[in-house]
Amino acid sequence: MRAGVAVSGAGALVDGVRTALAVLDLRVTDGGGDIRVEHRPELEPEEYTLDVGAAGVRIGAAKRSGAFYAAQTLRQLLPADAYRSVPPAGVWTVPGVRIEDAPRHSWRGLHLDVARHFLPKREVLRQLDIMALHKLNTLHLHLVDDQGWRIESRAYPRLHEIGSHRPRTISSSYGEEPAYDEVPHGGHYTLADLAEIAAYARARAITVVPEIDVPGHASALLAAYPEYGPQPDRTHAVLDRWGVSPAILSPLPPTVDFLSVVLGEVGEALGAAPFIHIGGDECVLDDWAASAEITGYQRSLGLATLGDLHAWFLRRLADILAERGTRAVVWDEAFGNGELRQDTVVMPWRGAAIAREAAAAGHDVVMAPVFPLYFDYGESGSPEEPLAIGEAITLRNVAAFEVAPASWTAEERARVLGAQAQLWSERIPDARTLDYRAWPRGSVLAEINWSGTPSDLAGLPGHLRRLDALGVEYRPPAGPRPWQQGGIGRRRSRPGVIDVRAIMERLETMTRNSETYSAST
Repeated sequence: MRAGVAVSGAGALVDGVRTALAVLDLRVTDGGGDIRVEHRPELEPEEYTLDVGAAGVRIGAAKRSGAFYAAQTLRQLLPADAYRSVPPAGVWTVPGVRIEDAPRHSWRGLHLDVARHFLPKREVLRQLDIMALHKLNTLHLHLVDDQGWRIESRAYPRLHEIGSHRPRTISSSYGEEPAYDEVPHGGHYTLADLAEIAAYARARAITVVPEIDVPGHASALLAAYPEYGPQPDRTHAVLDRWGVSPAILSPLPPTVDFLSVVLGEVGEALGAAPFIHIGGDECVLDDWAASAEITGYQRSLGLATLGDLHAWFLRRLADILAERGTRAVVWDEAFGNGELRQDTVVMPWRGAAIAREAAAAGHDVVMAPVFPLYFDYGESGSPEEPLAIGEAITLRNVAAFEVAPASWTAEERARVLGAQAQLWSERIPDARTLDYRAWPRGSVLAEINWSGTPSDLAGLPGHLRRLDALGVEYRPPAGPRPWQQGGIGRRRSRPGVIDVRAIMERLETMTRNSETYSAST
């Protein structure tokens, strides 16, 4: 195979192949050609066939996504140089194969927290390219948190004018005397940027799921519009430290109306938004309890507890989204008292027990447990590692993960849409650190998410050569390169800061009806 080969077939399917193999500069012909793409309507949307023989390459797919994935597989049959932006000149030989392939899970995701540390648009687009070659199909953008509001609002412009930046960021670690870098940090995406990101993702068979996290994690929002808090006269600031803040939105009707407008802006920018994540996690309800207006409103709705009001509030937002053709996604704290819409997707981060409860209750679930899918945790407790939020989640931990546990019933397993890795960014300040944390653990997650079975990691050495050619600054399995190490400065390793297994043991014992939550303490 060489650059400039000819491809023929159905228009949308050919477009998927050309996008996946853009570096080969494929020419479209009316018939014949080196690569022929056939419409196979009996196949599932992400399913494909790939035949390579003396007569050339034949791809079969029902939808553009299937053709796109077939081309990604074809690229994997080429030398690693096929992953360079400008491959070297020459002719490549493709081995003869017959492949029939389809993913086991429909949600194969990566979560980027752009609220704690902002990630410029160019880096989001770059991560989409890396996701695409792994056949990951869902980008979860965490756009809102105490430390920043990252999306333009034309209806409420103070959200991005005030909420998108902070004057400094905490630089000390847990248990240390607080210290700050005194460096301003900020940024946001315009609605046009979000539309561009979504279109770029769709071309690569990826769905963007934006998260507007409510009612907690609200410091940045309330810094801009304090009138939507339980105490409208209170002054708020965009948070410059990590951890769970008591800042929370009021659940009263004006707040619902406000959020309806904001969610509408985000949904419109995305075009057809199949999912919007509305958070629901780590809510401290003290300010609700202290408000006579809010507790009176709770009683007027016939709700027994503030926890019920929390569930009612999220249900109201999910109803609004459903009227627009969008399904709500929530973290697992929002599940527990039966108030969720049945079509709401639950993302359990506290472990398999609550994931199974949600699935048994008839909710679709996306597996997102701290262990082993929080990739902001370090891969070892070695003093050579750069500072992470905790330790340790290894490649083998990810490789052994059961996306749909065999111990569950068939009905419960059928409710598992898939899994996604979380990249919370308290300790991920830039794109180089993101590469280090995300890959190749993300590569292994992609493999088990697609196959539905654990990985033996046999194909990893060859895949790392592709990442090298692509320019991904991943963490080598043997440990960090000299320039990736923590050193002795601000990003030095603090072994034992947070033990991920101890965290999981504690989370598994938390009740679903707890009114305060913390992932980091």
